[in-house]
Amino acid sequence: MKKIGIISDTHGTFDGTLREFLKDVDEIWHAGDIGSLELADAIAAFKPLRAVSGNIDGGLTRRVYPDFLSFECEGVRVLMTHIRACGSPARYCPRAVAKIQSLRPKLFIAGHSHILKVAYDPVYDLLHVNPGAAGEYGFHKVRTAVRLVIA
Repeated sequence: MKKIGIISDTHGTFDGTLREFLKDVDEIWHAGDIGSLELADAIAAFKPLRAVSGNIDGGLTRRVYPDFLSFECEGVRVLMTHIRACGSPARYCPRAVAKIQSLRPKLFIAGHSHILKVAYDPVYDLLHVNPGAAGEYGFHKVRTAVRLVIA
């Protein structure tokens, strides 16, 4: 059993509010728009980090963190990305559809929209999670993040 914290769109923010929210998780998964490699390092120093780069992330961050990340956690196949138009089930972009069809994840995580959403996708038989936006910058009015347990 693992406790996971899922964040996205931090845009350079990893403050006491996020640290408090994520203090009891085993790992943090970041679905892009980290803000900088230095911020990713700060998150990784706090808890083990798995992350993908987003559209605001610069060249160094993009070299370290890929567009797509696929891995297993407690026997559950996970696919994570941060791509425009990948924000909701049935409207995945072609690259995401290709990855989903080939990798068959049970958990698909995507950021970018700044809108928190957790929904079952019956077409691909997976749980789609968008953690919204955990940062202070953007059009969102409420900062959001997700905690879940994989057992």
